[in-house]
Amino acid sequence: MLNPDGKKIHTYQDWLTWDGTWELINGKAYNMSPAPTSLHQFIVGEINFALGTFFQNRNCYVFVAPFDVFFSEDKDYESPDHITQPDLSVVCSKDQISKNGYHGSPVLIIEVLSPSTALNDFNEKFNLYQKYGVQEYWIIDPGNRTVHVYALQDGRYTIRHLYTEQETIQSIVFKDLQVPMNSLFSLE
Repeated sequence: MLNPDGKKIHTYQDWLTWDGTWELINGKAYNMSPAPTSLHQFIVGEINFALGTFFQNRNCYVFVAPFDVFFSEDKDYESPDHITQPDLSVVCSKDQISKNGYHGSPVLIIEVLSPSTALNDFNEKFNLYQKYGVQEYWIIDPGNRTVHVYALQDGRYTIRHLYTEQETIQSIVFKDLQVPMNSLFSLE
């Protein structure tokens, strides 16, 4: 097992050989360590509970990191172009779930910012998720106590809402899904 070379463009075959938890976006390796903060994990837990409750007895499934999501131009996914580990993923195509992760675009992806991942979440992942048709993308910013919600319109994230601490997050794709912001930051 190896660690990726920071100067090289990598492939899925390279990714398979790496030690630890890595994402691969546009040939670049992103290390998923250090471990997230307690606030980060608390927020993930609160969102997971809200999503799990909402999607109970529905045909969508909620996955929490570490869970690989494989994006590929090649629809058989034998050699995916990109691999990410979103904090939370909602998938509604059961046939695309494998023992290794999910092969395709989740309907909803949620990322909770960490200082080491913020630029990646707002830039590389934003562009990747948009390109591959993730219908809704939430970026939760614990430092500013805000949630950015993006939704695709005509293949681009053109719908955007910024929720602040006293508001309730409203999903754009899942009209009945609401998450009160105050529950996310009650640890502090």
